Amino acid sequence: MGLYDAARLFGFEVESSDNLRFIPLAVRFNLDRFGMRITLDEWQQLPYDDRALLARFPVEDDVELEKNFDLALEEMLKTHANTAPEKIARDPEPVWMHADAVPETVIRQSSLSGISAPSLDRWGQLDRFQRYALAKLSRNTDKVNHDFLPAMKEFGLVE
Repeated sequence: MGLYDAARLFGFEVESSDNLRFIPLAVRFNLDRFGMRITLDEWQQLPYDDRALLARFPVEDDVELEKNFDLALEEMLKTHANTAPEKIARDPEPVWMHADAVPETVIRQSSLSGISAPSLDRWGQLDRFQRYALAKLSRNTDKVNHDFLPAMKEFGLVE
């Protein structure tokens, strides 16, 4: 699998990413997956074309591209922000990897949003990147995430 032809954005992200001003979920996914963290300020220091390139990296497993994402991000940050991505521990068992249990945070965010949580069957039918997106959007259980309901609608979990 090679790079996507265009930045990988969910429909609900197109407006909220503000033309890649904010870090899209595809980039967040790869950052988390590869144990890296960058700040929004660092992201915004990258030229648009670099941000678009990072958002074109696949969200599927591809060992060959893993190092390329790492190296590309490191070189971009070094060149444009005079910094390096922070290295963080990878979560060996992220909740979104499990199709057999709806995460408590997703259930709570559903409740805050005034909708039913996905059934176990529907959760299991989502691909892992969709599950990642809902888990990421539901991290804060104290307030409604403005992208959570649009994501649930886009994934066919609510009408």
